Amino acid sequence: MRKAVTEILYDSYQHNVAALKMSIKSKNIIWHDSSISKKERERRNGHKGVCVWLTGLPCSGKSTVAVELQAALFKAGCNVFILDGDNIRHGLNKDLGFSPDDRTENIRRVAEVAKLFTESGAIVITAFISPYRKDRDNARSIFPKDDFIEIFVKASLRACEKREMKGLYKNARSGEIKEFTGISS
Repeated sequence: MRKAVTEILYDSYQHNVAALKMSIKSKNIIWHDSSISKKERERRNGHKGVCVWLTGLPCSGKSTVAVELQAALFKAGCNVFILDGDNIRHGLNKDLGFSPDDRTENIRRVAEVAKLFTESGAIVITAFISPYRKDRDNARSIFPKDDFIEIFVKASLRACEKREMKGLYKNARSGEIKEFTGISS
């Protein structure tokens, strides 16, 4: 790769990282481009690679909407995948809790993974509580314009508490679960 191209890519990547208020610890890394462009992947897939970011209270129906949307898009021939909050916390983000700092890092990591999916020309649907506007704005900032679609899955707190079957809201109200969105956070 030509040095000028490397510098442009490095500057662009650094700008995105700066937007997330993060810095790259290692200075000895170089971004490696694929020989296949996003546009070529989109052309093959027959659709644009985008991130559909579902946000809302716990038990608002984000995962249900994500599953139904994925099924409809898959049936229509789209390359589509779901990144679900609980699933991500079983692996990639199992080291994170629910403190404000951990929530911010959770969303930052998910956004980076979602960006990779969109670069592959896929439609990625995320289902995350993502309660902080600044975190969603930071996530949006790493995507090209029009590649990030935020959807608030609106449900009342009362409806969410009725749907929830594990006793999380009850435990949050009693103080057993700290920093629970909609109750103590």
